[in-house]
Amino acid sequence: LNQNLRSPVIMAAMKAHHIHFATGLGCLALVAFAVYYLQAAIGLLPCPLCVMQRIAFILFGITALVAAAHRPQGAGRWLYLALLDLWATIGAAIAAWQVYLTYHPQAAECGISPEERFLNGLPLAKWWPAMFEANGDCTKVDWTFLGLSVPELSLIAFVLLSAIAVCRAAGLNMSG
Repeated sequence: LNQNLRSPVIMAAMKAHHIHFATGLGCLALVAFAVYYLQAAIGLLPCPLCVMQRIAFILFGITALVAAAHRPQGAGRWLYLALLDLWATIGAAIAAWQVYLTYHPQAAECGISPEERFLNGLPLAKWWPAMFEANGDCTKVDWTFLGLSVPELSLIAFVLLSAIAVCRAAGLNMSG
């Protein structure tokens, strides 16, 4: 290989590109799994907090894919990493609240919540109701994987996504 192609700066940029691409596709795959398997195949209805987490995953995924295609340097790199960490942190906060509600259902509001009214009133809910319409109960756990509920799995995913963004910002080598 040409010596210029082995430069640490170029290698770091390629690694960032691959990480952004993989996390972006991963986020969109998680949303597709929620919509096409959990919702369509099993019949679970998304609650308002689930829909907000979907939006956070979509925002993270799109931002990561744009960053992968753009391959920014300097301030642009920091902007993408800040946005990625913002979407992951917001998603983690929403997921953590939902985890809390699953263990403390008495803390949840009965009936149609303001969040549900807000989300279902958005044009997104009318444009693609299967993806963005909130009709489920935030406190109900109907499906688990390895003993973890969907909000717990979502929280783990958001924390990992945030850690990846922070590690990239710190310049740590994520490939081992």
